[in-house]
This record gives sequence, C-alpha cells and structure tokens, in this order.
Amino acid sequence: MAAAGETPPAPRLQRLRSSSLSHESLWGSPEVWPAREEARARVLVLNTGGTIGMAGSECDGGLAPQANKLVEALKKMPMLHDAEYAKATKFYDSCALPESTLVLPLSKRKKRVIYSIVEYSPLLDSCNMTTDDWAKIAKDLETYYEQYDGFVILHGTDTMAYTAAALSFMCENLGKTIVLTGAQVPIYELRNDGRSNLLGALLIAGLFVIPEVCLYFHHKLYRGNRVTKVDTGSFDAFSSPNLPPLANAEVDIKIDWGIVWRATTTKKFKVHTDMNRNVGLLRIFPGITATTVRAFLQHPMEGIVLETYGCGNAPNNRPDLLEELRQATERNVVILNCTQCLRGSVAPTYATGQDLAHVGVISGGDMTPEASLAKLSYVLAQSQLTWKEKKQMLCDNLRGEMSSMFTGNQSSLSNSIFIKVMTKFISLNCKEELGALIPSLACAAAKTGDMDALKAIEEVGGNLNCEDYDGRTPLHVASSEGHVHLTEYLLKSGASVYGKDRYGATPLMNAIEFRHMEVIQLLRKTGAHLSKEELENAGTKLCLLASKGDVDGLMAWHLAGVDMEHADYSGRTPLQVSLPNKHLKKFLIKR
Repeated sequence: MAAAGETPPAPRLQRLRSSSLSHESLWGSPEVWPAREEARARVLVLNTGGTIGMAGSECDGGLAPQANKLVEALKKMPMLHDAEYAKATKFYDSCALPESTLVLPLSKRKKRVIYSIVEYSPLLDSCNMTTDDWAKIAKDLETYYEQYDGFVILHGTDTMAYTAAALSFMCENLGKTIVLTGAQVPIYELRNDGRSNLLGALLIAGLFVIPEVCLYFHHKLYRGNRVTKVDTGSFDAFSSPNLPPLANAEVDIKIDWGIVWRATTTKKFKVHTDMNRNVGLLRIFPGITATTVRAFLQHPMEGIVLETYGCGNAPNNRPDLLEELRQATERNVVILNCTQCLRGSVAPTYATGQDLAHVGVISGGDMTPEASLAKLSYVLAQSQLTWKEKKQMLCDNLRGEMSSMFTGNQSSLSNSIFIKVMTKFISLNCKEELGALIPSLACAAAKTGDMDALKAIEEVGGNLNCEDYDGRTPLHVASSEGHVHLTEYLLKSGASVYGKDRYGATPLMNAIEFRHMEVIQLLRKTGAHLSKEELENAGTKLCLLASKGDVDGLMAWHLAGVDMEHADYSGRTPLQVSLPNKHLKKFLIKR
C-alpha cells in the first residue's frame, strides 16, 4: 500500500492475452459439449502468482514466478487432470477447448469439476500486491460471475490474508464460492503442499455453494477476513484465531453450515473497486513518542488501525499521546482499535482502554489487523456516506469479519430452543435426529407458504439453504409455487439462487416453468441467472412456446434475461416460428 502522498503505481496485472478470458475461448460453444453422464461444475482459476507456481531463478537460485508453466505441469498430475477421461471423451476435440482447460477425476459426489486457468501477466510475488491488483481481481470476478459456478484465486501466502479480507468487502451481495489458495512449496517440487491445496480449493469451489470469500490451506477452509499467516516454515501456515474453520477436508469434506455467512439481501452481486489508500497500521509499543504518532496521523491520512496491547489498551499516563489521538479524531481521521494479540478482542475492561474510547477511538472487536485495514479502506471509500455513517459502518458486522457480540446482536442459532411449530411436524427430543429431517420439513413449509414454520426452523438452527433427497432447496420449492413473500424471506435469510437440484435446475428455472413472473423478477434482482446447461436447449423451448402462441411462457423466459433470438435445432428463431401469429410476432419484435 502506498505511503501518504505517494502516487499510486500503475496497474500491473495484465491479462496474458486479450482473448484469454473470453467465455467461448475458455469453454467452447455449448452446442459442442459432449453428452454428460454426470453432473458438471465450472470453475475459473485466476493465477495471480505466488510460490505455488514459482521456480528457481537463474541468476541467484531464488524463487520467482514462472509464466506459461503451470498448466502443462498440472496436466501431468492425475489428481488434478483426468487425462484418460479427456482422451476417452475426445474432450478437447469435441469441445474445441483451449489447453488451459482441465478436468478433475469424478468426485465422491458424482460431480465432475472442469476448470480453466487464466494466468495474469506479469505473475506477482504477493509482496508486490497493491490495491490496484485487488481491483483487477475483483473486476474479473464480476465480469465472469455468471459464467462459472465457483472461483479459485492462486495467490502468494505473504499477503494472501490481506487480499482475502479486501475481496470479502469488495464483493458485495456475493452468492457463489470464491477460494484463495497457494502454497509454501512450489507445486513442481517433489514434496509440496500446492497439489493438495489446489485440489481442495477446486473441489470446494465446484461442489459447494459457500457464498463467501474463503481461504483454503492445509485441509481447512477459513473465512477470508478471519485469517492471518502465522508460520513461514510449516504447511499449516494460516490460522483463524477467533472463528473455527468453515470446513475441514479430511476423509470427507465437512462443512460447518451453521457459521457460513450469507448475504441477507435481494440485491445483485457487484464489486466495489474504489478502496481508500490513505489508511495504515500503527502499532503501539513501549516508549512510542507523540512525535511519531503525530507524524503518522498527518494529512492525507484518513484512517488508521491502532494495534494496542491486550484487550485494546494503550498508556493512559501519556496525555501527549492521547491528545494526538483526540486531535486526529476531531479532524475526522478514523481510528480503529485492534488488539496485537493473536486471539481475543478489544473490550472496555481496563481504564487504559476506556480512555481511548473517550478520545474517539472506535473498537474493532475481534477483527484481525488485516481485516481491520481492509474494512477501513472499504468504508472510507464510500463517498456517499457521512463521517458519522462511516463510523457506524465500521461497527457493523458487514461480512462476518467480527463476532456478533461486538455488533449488538447476540442471537445464536445453536443456542436456540425447540418451539411449537417443530412439534407440529414431528415429536422428537433429539436435535441431531431433527437435523436430518430439516430439509424435508423446510421444503414442506415452503410448499404450503408457511412463513412461521420456516422462521421456527431457522430459530432452532435449521439451514434454510438445505437440500432434500432430490437436491431441491426451500427456495426451489417456493419459486415453483410462486410464493413471492416467502421467496424474499428465504433470500434475506441467505438462501442461494445458484443451487441446482439433481436434474440441474435452478430456482429461476422452476419459476419460469410455472410462469411466476414476480418471483422471476425478484430472483433476477438478486442476481439469479440460468446456467449454461439450462440454456443449452433454450432455442428449442422458445420455438415450441412460439408455435403454441404461448405469450406467458415466452414472457417468463424474457423476464429471466433470455435472448429471444435463440435458435432451435433447425436454426429457426421464435420470431420465424410465430410468423402466422400477428399478436405473438408483435410481442417478439418488441423484445
């Protein structure tokens, strides 16, 4: 991050080729994909650099990023590329796919992850990352968000925690899985951690809908804004001091769905790339002078993370220090208090901590320094907010970066009790047994439009994004039934619009099939889109509707964002099929 007054460096992450991120060049035309015998997930891998793809430097033997090498190396690793499947299915010939697209062996969940790697140029050691590089990553995620089921970002470990935290704030209303990973030892070495880290990240991004920016390392999936690097000489390099891992990948991948953070909104995914660079970290230490503090807080500094002792303490027998902090807050410099300790939080336990609050310092709760700095940069860039609103936003839990006890919300799903509605469904006194029945109960409530039942299920710890035996979620059912208010409640409770049932159908497709226009519009507003599989036969379905004069059916597809120019197997468009029907023709021309 640039020092105060320094001119921001020019963007350095440039695409290897301008066409390298073209969807058609990465995946080929949908019509030429081979017939599927199993479910399929598409994952986009953004290779920004880092140790995972480094090799020895010719000049001094040091490690440095190596361009155009990773893909060919991965193709020789059976755990990361199923060459036999590719050969047997004539994968590349039939799909017209480039060499940067690879395919994993079939997973235990009977789903195959196909991933394409985009290599940035130049590749970076993560020490060279800046806010401009964060913006480039975020923009690529936004551009290709609808074309992939999940995303993996290869990144160096030194600043990975900063990038993960920053992206968690930059990615607003996130509904898909984004996983950062890397390695302590290059993937080309005999003993390395890169292969297992990449494999785990790909499987999680492809098989699960965890709508967070995550970090995967050494068999654990962490919330991206909760981690810090704690070890330079171990494969277990990262720690999440104040939040358990979201998932553990051991014999099986076990997700702790109870702590997964979900966007409670009906707004679409978007990225916020304007980050305030006039922020910094100031660590309190014994003997620090007022001159040092004063110099650090001068213009153009707009906010600092103050790393204090213990639970947020600083010397209160130093009126010169407190005066410098007070003057800074009066100039609207935001000061966020963060503990130097690995675990624990800022709390008003001691007078030395309370005196900081008296001069205008804001508590950062149990946030890590990395998350605190990223949040400060994100919030201060919100030009539409007043200074008071920005201070309040820093106290709010935006992306699960701080524990709820520090935001005034002390409710806990795991501590709630059974209530009347659960006994209405079944008489059980064991929560573990009840948990196995929640998917069926939630879907049954969604079918009947029983809002109270869904609320009760959520209150006792039920996951409203759960799947029944057919892979259908309550949102699938509510969309099929046309329950608008129930659909909105589920979305605001964190239900994912991107879930697919065993037949590959999304909630949006269910709403289209049953012509629920308001539900379609609500889902689209939240960012729902049809998957590539659902669009493969769109032309034939549209032409069939046109041949029947089904205006409502065509309107449902139109509201879902589908182009009415899709052609059927014979090359005819809905307009050509509708020519005898003047009313329908007029409708299609307007679209």
